[in-house]
Amino acid sequence: MSSRRKFIRHLGSAAILPFVPAVLNTDKTPDILPRILKYDQERGRAAANDEDFWRLVQEAYTASPNIINLNNGGVSPQSRSVQEAQGLYSRESNEGPAYYMWRIVDKGRLTVKRKLAEMAGASPEEIAIQRNTTEALENLIFGFDLKAGDEILTSSQDYPSMQNALNQRARREGIQIKRVSIPVPLDDEEELVKRFEKSISAKTRMILLCHMINLTGQILPVRAVCRLGRKHGIPVIVDGAHSFAHFPFTMDDLECDYFGTSLHKWLCAPFGTGMLYIRKEKIKTVWPLMAAPDGEEEKIEKFEHLGTRSFPAEMAIGHAIDFHRGIGAERKTARLRYLSDYWVSRVKDLKGIRFNTSFREGAYGAIVNFAIDGMTAAEVQKELFRDYRIYTVAIDHEEVKGVRVSPHIYSTLNDLDTLVTAIRRMITR
Repeated sequence: MSSRRKFIRHLGSAAILPFVPAVLNTDKTPDILPRILKYDQERGRAAANDEDFWRLVQEAYTASPNIINLNNGGVSPQSRSVQEAQGLYSRESNEGPAYYMWRIVDKGRLTVKRKLAEMAGASPEEIAIQRNTTEALENLIFGFDLKAGDEILTSSQDYPSMQNALNQRARREGIQIKRVSIPVPLDDEEELVKRFEKSISAKTRMILLCHMINLTGQILPVRAVCRLGRKHGIPVIVDGAHSFAHFPFTMDDLECDYFGTSLHKWLCAPFGTGMLYIRKEKIKTVWPLMAAPDGEEEKIEKFEHLGTRSFPAEMAIGHAIDFHRGIGAERKTARLRYLSDYWVSRVKDLKGIRFNTSFREGAYGAIVNFAIDGMTAAEVQKELFRDYRIYTVAIDHEEVKGVRVSPHIYSTLNDLDTLVTAIRRMITR
């Protein structure tokens, strides 16, 4: 019984449901969050460069020592506590799937939505749990009634899946897509807002905009564009795949009505989890991608009729939020920017390196895109992995060509030192 109580305390009693298998061995589970809190109490709140503190955080992850993963922008690992929570829910569900999944685990969704709503500065009645950003945003992209000749305004650097969704509406319904080009790097936010405003016409019916561009990590002036949309009576859909849990903000901060994100990126929630936000009074204006029963027209739940999916993954989201809170959103953001500054500052003055990310204050986070003169992005990526086991992603976009580097809070300075060594050798040989 004491082992069971210890496990419940470790995972966070607010998120766990009233079943815990006795077979789980909890004695080997590292109790990271209490150690983090104790550290703060004994030494004061740790800073972004306090390596003793961040070593505690690194212990919470199960990152392989055989590869340096600097592609967390694709998908991030979960902490041990999240992995174990999902395993717990999965094992219990397997003892009687139809009963436990639908009668027990599914009933815990409201608790998770409350936590997500608190992070987003929203109401649980405005939050739907999804499987990823693509699902969340396609509910919105396909959810508005449009007709042939109507225009959708987006950028040239929005995510491919969203571009595909827009293109399908264009092919199928005769919708016109207009794309605003984004300067690389983006040094003047006002210029971008002017480009959007100039592109608005009497036929514009929707605007889709990234909060943080996946190609470069550039943070865009979302609030200004949302204000622009509201001024012209145009709904603005915000793609927050890389911003949520990367740096703190609320939906009111952005002044947005429609927002979608993945939780398996910077929140480190289970793979295949996401969130859709729609301001309450706007819910009735959007059709769900998957049909909902009559009577839910004004309820956010109409976007959650996905059939059977991973309930254990959804429930473990709550544990990821607990871990995020335990570290602290502001401190986490400071660490992510510190990691970028750490490696960039050591190579930025080398002749032959270029950055596709602007380092204006507040305009970047952990995602940085760089290029080396005389080498393609694919060549740089290949050499980093072949010779140094550094995993990154090559970007070959018409406006952005370079290698995307994205560490996370479990990344070590030694990892980044290896990256710096690799870049220097590629440039100076």
